[in-house]
Amino acid sequence: MVSAFIIRKAALAIKQGAVIAYPTEAVFGLGCDPYQQAAVNRLLLLKHRPIEKGLILVASQLQQFDDFIEPLTDKQKQTIQASPHTSWVVPAKHAPFWLRGAHCSLAIRLSTHPLIVALCDSLDQPIVSTSANPSKQTPAKTSLQCHHYFHRELEIIINSETGSLAKPTEIRNLLTQQVIRTN
Repeated sequence: MVSAFIIRKAALAIKQGAVIAYPTEAVFGLGCDPYQQAAVNRLLLLKHRPIEKGLILVASQLQQFDDFIEPLTDKQKQTIQASPHTSWVVPAKHAPFWLRGAHCSLAIRLSTHPLIVALCDSLDQPIVSTSANPSKQTPAKTSLQCHHYFHRELEIIINSETGSLAKPTEIRNLLTQQVIRTN
């Protein structure tokens, strides 16, 4: 487990506009503060990802998404909470273009990874989460692979273990249950 000092250091870096790499349930992710357009733009540039595709936000608690999504029904909340290894596409409320891309929706996931939970709890907000790799490359599974892909372009690469999933999480539409990406 990562120390509380590292969590505080990563949270401070995110608040200051940094892009960091960190382990998720399956692969390493690139993350930043979703409220800071410059940080998100830098993340997209590092990844060579078009802004139109949109991004995923991860959080430790559903209410951390409140600034970005339409209110959820109790049934929708239960669905999300019962499926921690699924990212859900939900109607966006005030999510800016740099997060939702060309969509009227936003992808969100409640994380079970202890590091992400601690980081989001420390920030009391979600963070952007996209796989740590340049587009069309294999997602990084280790901090060493993150160094290989991004050299000195990231402020922090948290050296810790990914979770037990073999592939990135499934993405589903919350309203239709349609699978957008399988895991």
